[in-house]
Amino acid sequence: MDEQRTSSVFPREILDQWAGLDIDLPALFSAGHLGERMGLTITEASPEKVVGTLPVEGNTQPYGLLHGGASAVLAETLGSVGAMLHGGPGRLAVGVDLSCTHHRSLRSGTVTGTAVPLHRGRTTATYDIAVTDEQGRRVCSARLTCLLRDAPADAYR
Repeated sequence: MDEQRTSSVFPREILDQWAGLDIDLPALFSAGHLGERMGLTITEASPEKVVGTLPVEGNTQPYGLLHGGASAVLAETLGSVGAMLHGGPGRLAVGVDLSCTHHRSLRSGTVTGTAVPLHRGRTTATYDIAVTDEQGRRVCSARLTCLLRDAPADAYR
């Protein structure tokens, strides 16, 4: 795994917490194949704040506008990463509720999502996600609640 890339995304305390598990953290905390196809990139990740970007190009609906589902994928990914990092290596985060309000349309550029916790408990975590355009204008407001479950022994293999 590329240490330069990993350390620029995750703070040292997260790297230390997950050390020794032989896990590719950027791969684990991503949208997987869907995120790859959409061009989603996580640029910062901690339980307190998760930031990621998504290009508008390639993620549009038939009218050429950013697809609302693309904003939802970005929001759910960022909130889920925050919840997983909050839960730690012994827990799994499972999304149980996602709400998105779309405020403006875009035809080009990149959107940035920022997820911050509203609640971080023992069994649930709720994140507020703001998706903004390159001028900092809000494109979408989202809220994600995840259930935190005990991870089976082979969860990260």
